[in-house]
Amino acid sequence: MIDFLIIGGGIAGLSTGARLSQHGRVTVLEAEEALGYHASGRSAALFEESYGPPSVVALNKASADFLHSENGGYLTPRGLMLVGHKDQGEAFEQDVADLSMQIVPTKEARVRIPILDPATLGFTAVSNAAFDIDTDRLLQDFARVIRGNGGEVLTKAKVSAIRKDRRWIVEAGGAYEARTLINAAGAWVDEIAALAGIAPIGIIPKRRSMARLPAPGGHDVKDWPMMLGVAEAWYAKPDAGKLLVSPSEADPVPPQDAYADDMVLAEGLARYEEMVTEPVTRVETNWAGLRSFAPDGTLVLGSDPSDPSFVWAAGQGGYGFQTSPAASRLVSDLVIGAVSELDAETIEALKPERLRQ
Repeated sequence: MIDFLIIGGGIAGLSTGARLSQHGRVTVLEAEEALGYHASGRSAALFEESYGPPSVVALNKASADFLHSENGGYLTPRGLMLVGHKDQGEAFEQDVADLSMQIVPTKEARVRIPILDPATLGFTAVSNAAFDIDTDRLLQDFARVIRGNGGEVLTKAKVSAIRKDRRWIVEAGGAYEARTLINAAGAWVDEIAALAGIAPIGIIPKRRSMARLPAPGGHDVKDWPMMLGVAEAWYAKPDAGKLLVSPSEADPVPPQDAYADDMVLAEGLARYEEMVTEPVTRVETNWAGLRSFAPDGTLVLGSDPSDPSFVWAAGQGGYGFQTSPAASRLVSDLVIGAVSELDAETIEALKPERLRQ
């Protein structure tokens, strides 16, 4: 008998499984051939405590110690620079306040990132509290904990049917019987709920595209901070000597193996190009991922009010990695009846009940 059966082998499912594996037998079912194939494998991989709505920021803060120190730490300094056009003063100031950033002279910003264009650059601010996340090691370490505690992490295990007969019985190439079912299926969580006879929560998958460019102008970009356009109109992040540029779109699409929209990507690259002196001459590769949002834009964590044995770990919305230590701890605490370290207001803001009213 499985105590906790988890559908979804991304960061939500694996982190939750690692926590629960200390309290019972865990099995994780992942439909794809590899863990973290969809959203988790296509993340911007940045930790910024102030990024997100209040309940997400609370999870970020509660996750910081784990990400900084567990297993030698998963974070390396990156930094974040907000880049504003000369006509974006009001929106720039709002972003500075929201992200708790420090305004710096544009001349100083251009020393750090020499391709910024003085003809269009009007405002800059920085945060040194932004870090790259070693996402692959984090995923694999959570999986290792599950296996080390006697659990299983199975790939190519696509769920085809779910029923309940005192226990949950899930068909995924074989039959798996469990006391508690955790729905961590990302963009597919509402489809999994429907199979289980549970009402959906209105998750909306939204596409975000990315392009990998050669280092602009032959510059060494490894120490550049991540650049963020005002109102998150685009971002650019160094990666293995290249530059990743995203249009930061959030276009609703059906659950799918996402791919970049050429027109959306071109428009995003144009917004980036407007702020730099080096034109985009070549895109080495591009891709897209799905970020899954609840209607109110924050995570959905905990038991469904219609059946306490059906548990949601959903709606990560692009915050999955940076919230995973605290989010998974909260799900585990709620499932086993332990007292959470989070405040009551945050817990209530994350529970599925808020979406059933």
